[in-house]
Order: sequence, then structure tokens, then C-alpha cells
Amino acid sequence: MSGAHRPGRLGVLGWPVFHSRSPVMQNAALAALALDGFTYQHLPAPPELFPEIFTALPAAGFVGVNVTVPHKHVALAMADTATEAARAIGAANSFSFGADGSIHADNTDAPGMIDAIGRDLNGTSAMILGAGGTARAAAWALREAGSEVFIWNRTPERAAQLAKDVNVQMVARPRRATILVNTTTAGMDGCPSVEMTLRGFGLDSDALASYEQVVDFVYASAPTALVTEARRRGVAAVDGLQILVTQGAHSLAQWTGRVAPLDVMRAAAEGMGNG
Repeated sequence: MSGAHRPGRLGVLGWPVFHSRSPVMQNAALAALALDGFTYQHLPAPPELFPEIFTALPAAGFVGVNVTVPHKHVALAMADTATEAARAIGAANSFSFGADGSIHADNTDAPGMIDAIGRDLNGTSAMILGAGGTARAAAWALREAGSEVFIWNRTPERAAQLAKDVNVQMVARPRRATILVNTTTAGMDGCPSVEMTLRGFGLDSDALASYEQVVDFVYASAPTALVTEARRRGVAAVDGLQILVTQGAHSLAQWTGRVAPLDVMRAAAEGMGNG
């Protein structure tokens, strides 16, 4: 194994973080690849302690980490180097530590979503719901892949700022497109009906039939109402677990130099249930 892929500790930093399925998913992948020198764990990091915890990780034997909410912007600012994607998006979720303690930042949310969608996006259009960090990564990735991107958010000012920053279009209400992408938390708490979920977006379930594909970043132990209804209507749907798997696979490849076993990771993430 090369110096760039030296074994060591891995983890996911967030607050809260113990709900994350990344450890069970990544440890299953490491076991399948017989990479005994690596381990992956939860790393709770309250905002006021994040800088101290983050910078102490290399000396504690960590070679890489994922960073999740609410730290993706702060962590990027603390990195010594970053990929073009991370800089353009303004957030990073995957970090590698050099032997000298240097920090390199990347954003694997963007390529992970593109992999999960699994189609040629050139000439397509995408309607993104939400205007947070995930929406920013999705908008940048879809635009780079050749899709015409529209942004809608309940707070128009946030959508306008994102559209300006990433060079996509803001819309006053969701419109027809090839792909509908939900980056909001709607459905995370087990919303009882798809109508309730969609009503907040100014849509109804009949509108789902106007899209060729639905992508929902929310993941839970069962498919969300949005994913369930899309599939019921014959619309291809990508759930949040698949995006978790594909973005995690990119991180694992960066840390280990090995191709991640997607099926193993998906099965482990599904098997975790609500734990």
C-alpha cells in the first residue's frame, strides 16, 4: 500500500452523529476488502469544539474522515488544499490527512449523486427542491454534467443566492423537468403521506408523473413517501441510502486506493435499520 493510502483510523464527524450509517457501511466494506489496518467510527463534534477535534485527528492516527452537518463549510475553510469541486460548491464532506498532518478537502456528495442517478445527464433538466449545502452540491454537479438546473426554496432569497453562486436558475415554483431532486428534510421523520410532503413544495402526486426520475436525499429504514409514490407511478427513483453508498464509495477509494464494494455497503446500510 502506498504512502498516500496508508492504513489508519477513519470516521465521521457531525453533531449529532450517532444516527449516521456510515460506520456500519464503511466497516463492512473494509472487511470485504480485507483492509484490516483501517477502522471507521462515529466522532461526535459539537460546533464549539469542532476546530480543536478536527485538527487533533492526524496525531491520533486518523488518515481520513467524512464531515457532515453542521460542519461542512467550517471544515473546508480549515483545509490546506481542496479540490476544484469542493471550492466551487463551498462545502466539503471528505477529508484526507497527510503524514505531515496536512488536510485535503473534497466533496463526494456531488459525484456520489451523479453515480446514483446512473444516466447520461447531458441535455436533461433538473428541478431541485431546497437551497442548503446539499442543494448547492447537487446543483453544481448536475450543471457540470450538462443538465439545465432550476432551484426552488420556501425562502426565495436563499434560492436566489444559490442560483447566483452556482450559475443556475431560480424559479418561483417547482416546474417540469427531467429529474426532480429533493434536498430538503421533508419526509425525514416519516411523513404520513406523499401529499403532505409535496404540498409544501407546491406540487401534488399527479405532478410526479411529469418527471422521468425522482432523487430523494432523505434516507430512513423504509423508502420515503416521495420515493414510494414515484415508484408506484412508474417513475424511476433514487433513494437517499443509494446516495449515501455512492458518496461513501468515493471517500473509501480516496483513503484506501481500492474500488469500494457497493452491494456490500448498501446491504450493511439497509441492515442497520433505525439503529
